[in-house]
Amino acid sequence: MNLFYQPLIAEGVLHLDADESRHCVKVLRRQAGDALRITDGKGFFYDAIITQANDRQCVFRIEQQIAAEEPAAFIHIAVSPTKNADRIEWFVEKAVEIGVSRITLMECEHTERTYLKKDRLEKVAISAMKQSLKATLPVIDGLVPFQTVITNADTQGRFIAYVDQENPDHLVDMPTAPSYLLLIGPEGDFSQTELTQALTAGFRKVSLGKSRLRTETAALVGCHILNLLRA
Repeated sequence: MNLFYQPLIAEGVLHLDADESRHCVKVLRRQAGDALRITDGKGFFYDAIITQANDRQCVFRIEQQIAAEEPAAFIHIAVSPTKNADRIEWFVEKAVEIGVSRITLMECEHTERTYLKKDRLEKVAISAMKQSLKATLPVIDGLVPFQTVITNADTQGRFIAYVDQENPDHLVDMPTAPSYLLLIGPEGDFSQTELTQALTAGFRKVSLGKSRLRTETAALVGCHILNLLRA
């Protein structure tokens, strides 16, 4: 099954954009009368029929709207951007496939990269949403200061992954909750000041295992564990 994306379908926009139309008509050879499955990225699927198979603006009519199953929990990963942009793109792609609700790029004391192409990450997320046949596009926040992230945290489960040999609490052993926020630091980890600030703000220090993980790997492992916790 191929899934197409039209975020304004609920507002009455009944055609695919230029890129989606080109893929639908030129690549997949879809014709008038063929069925489409479309998502608005806001929790709904739409079954539709092509009425005009134009490779610049493929027009359709809606047959039915289907509400996707609600996720068992809201999963928010706040991660420090990696020096290599490809690695954070890899994380975004895989986290969307696994199931993430929000991704915040977080600026920490040891963050190595402070410039990101948010539009590029959003394109990666859209592609991953379509590939994994999901109906909800995660929110992606541009670079946000660490202090702002912890100050604005409103989830029930709040965790900071910190490399600490005396850290006995593994994320997998945490209690289930309707919402989670997990903080993942840069390669140099969080500073002691940041750790103290997070703990003061109600975050719980957790381990992701005995192995030392790269930032993007740690973020993905955390996302996967939180998905298992909510199962």
